[in-house]
Amino acid sequence: MSPTHPRGGSVRRPSSRGRAGGSPARRTRRPGAAARNRRRRSLRGSAQLRLRTGFVFIAVVLSFFGARLVQLQGVDPQRYAALAAAEGGTVTVELPAGRGEILDRNGKPLADSVDGRMVVADPSMTRATAPALAKFLAQRLHVDYFSTLSALTEKHSRFAYIARRVPAALALRVVDAAQAQGFTGLDTRNDPVRAYPNHDVAANLVGFLGTDGPLAGLEMTFDKQLAGTDGSETYEVGAGNRIPLGQSTITPARNGTDLHTTIDEDLQWYTQRVLRQTVLGARGDSGFAIVQDTHSGEILALADYPTYDATNPQAAPAADRNSLAMTSPYEPGSVEKVLTLSGLIDAGKVTDHTKLVVPPQLQSGDRQIHDWFPHPTLKLTLAGVIAQSSNIGTAKAARLFHGDQLRRYLTRFGLGRPTNIGVNGETAGILPSSAAWDQMTADRVAFGQSVAVNGVQMAAAVNTIANGGVHVDPSLIQGSATTSTGQVVGTDHTTTRRVVSADAARQMTDMMERVVDPTAGTAPGAQVPGYVVAGKTGTAQRVGSTCRCYNGQFTVSFAGFAPADKPRFTVYVVVQNPRNGGGGGSVAGPAFSKIMAFALRRYGVPPTGARPSQIPTTW
Repeated sequence: MSPTHPRGGSVRRPSSRGRAGGSPARRTRRPGAAARNRRRRSLRGSAQLRLRTGFVFIAVVLSFFGARLVQLQGVDPQRYAALAAAEGGTVTVELPAGRGEILDRNGKPLADSVDGRMVVADPSMTRATAPALAKFLAQRLHVDYFSTLSALTEKHSRFAYIARRVPAALALRVVDAAQAQGFTGLDTRNDPVRAYPNHDVAANLVGFLGTDGPLAGLEMTFDKQLAGTDGSETYEVGAGNRIPLGQSTITPARNGTDLHTTIDEDLQWYTQRVLRQTVLGARGDSGFAIVQDTHSGEILALADYPTYDATNPQAAPAADRNSLAMTSPYEPGSVEKVLTLSGLIDAGKVTDHTKLVVPPQLQSGDRQIHDWFPHPTLKLTLAGVIAQSSNIGTAKAARLFHGDQLRRYLTRFGLGRPTNIGVNGETAGILPSSAAWDQMTADRVAFGQSVAVNGVQMAAAVNTIANGGVHVDPSLIQGSATTSTGQVVGTDHTTTRRVVSADAARQMTDMMERVVDPTAGTAPGAQVPGYVVAGKTGTAQRVGSTCRCYNGQFTVSFAGFAPADKPRFTVYVVVQNPRNGGGGGSVAGPAFSKIMAFALRRYGVPPTGARPSQIPTTW
C-alpha cells in the first residue's frame, strides 16, 4: 500500500530515470557557484590581455634596437663612429714585446721576465683630481710627483703612461686603492717585469734594466737581440670608452731572442762566494776570479767583488755594477813571466834547465831591478826563476830577445787588444808600442810591469800553455750573437792560433809545477789534493789614481791549470790592494785551490795519477 501524504494524497517516489532517455537527474547547484565561475573567466581574460600587451611592447622595443643596429652597422657606420670620436679621440697603446731570457750553459735563467703591468691614465678623467691623485701615485709607486701631475693633466689626450714595469700585484693593488678613494681614469696594461732569480749571481756580467731600458752588462750589449720589437694598437675612444665600431690598427709585437751564455750558474755561485771570502779576508779593495775551459776557451765563471743585487741595483755604488775583470786594466805582475819565458823557450834561447846567475840587483837604464825578497847572488835554473818568481832572473833571460821580439810574442798571446767576448766597455789593455820599446821597457814588461791587461786576456794567455801552446779565443756566448754595435761573437766564431811550440808549453808546464811545491815554490797553498797543479803567482805594484805613481799598493794573483799533465780548466784569481801583507801565493793561491777543486769535482775529472815535476831549481 502506498504511503499517504499528510493531506490525504499519496506520495510519488522520484523516478530513477531522467527526463531524456533515462539519464540521471541534474543535481541542484549551490548558491553563488555561477558567480565565482564568471569571475574566474574574467580574470583569465585580463591576464591574457596583459600578456599580449607585454609581448607587443617587447616586440616594439626589439624592433627599435634592431632598426638602430641596422642603421649603425649597415647604413652609415663611419658617420656615427665619427660623431662619437668627435667627443673623444684616438689612443695609441704600446704592446710590449717579450724580452728574451739570458741563460746559463744548462738553460737556467740568469735573467728572465715575469708578469708585470704598466699603470696608465685617461687625462680627460683625471684632470679634475690630478694634484691629489699625483700625490697618491707618487707615494705608492715611487714615481716623480711633477711628471705624474703633468701626465694626469695632459690636454687633448685620452692616454698617458704613469709607471712602467710595475709588479702585477702592486699595480692592481694601487689602481684598486685609487678607485676606493674615488679617483677615476686609472687602468693597467700588460708590461713584463725583468727578473734576476739569483740576485747577485753573474750580476756584473748580466747587467740590469732601468726604467728606460738596459743600463749595463749583457742586457745592454745584446739589447737588440733580447728586446725584440714592441707592437702598438691605435683605436678610437669617445665618452670615456673605446668605440666598438671605430677605426682600429694593430701592429703585433715581435718577441726577443734568448741569449745563451757559457756560464755555469752553480760554478759561478761558488766562485763568487770564494772570491768574496778571499777579498774580505785579505782586507782588499776588490778582486775577480775566472774559470776557463782549457780546450774550448769557454768562460765557465767570471766573478767580481764587490758585486750587487741585480733586482735592486740602485742600492749599490755605480762602480760596483760593471765587471772590473773586463773594464779595469791592471799590471799583471809575475804571472807575465809565464809568457816571457815560454817565448824564450820557443825562440830557442833557453830551456827549462838553463842555468842563470841571479845577482842581488840588476841595473836597467838609470834604475835598478830588485826581487821581492832580499838575497845574495843565487844560482838558479830557469825552473828556479819561475819557482822563486825572480824579477832579476827573468829580466836577464829576456835580454836574449832581439829588438821587440818579446812584444811580438805578447801580441800573439792576446795582449794589447780586446778579447771581444761581448762585455760592454771591455778594455784592450796597454802594450807599449814598438817605438817605445827600449831596454828599460823590455826589462819591466818581462816581469809584468809597464804593461796592463784585463782579466780574461790574462787568463786566456796562461790557458795557451795549458792548451799545448795554442791560443783559443775566450767565449762568453754559446753559438752566435750580435752585439748592439753589430759585432758578431760566440763559440761559433772561435779561432785558434799557435803561439809557442808544444815542447815549449810542456817545459813551461813542468816549471810551473814547481811553483806549488812546498820545498821549492812560492804557492804551496794552491795545491789541489789528489791532482797535479801547474801555476804561477803574481805580485805587481799599482799606480795610484791621484799621484799617477806607484804608491805602495799591490795587485796579487795566482793563475794555473789542472790536471797539469792533462789540463781541463784554467783558473785565475786576482785581489787588489790586500792589506794583510799577503802575496799571490798566500792570498790568491788558496782561493785557486778551492775553485779548481770544485770545478774538477763538478765535471767529474778524475786524478790522472801523474807525479809532479822534479826538475831542478838550483845548480
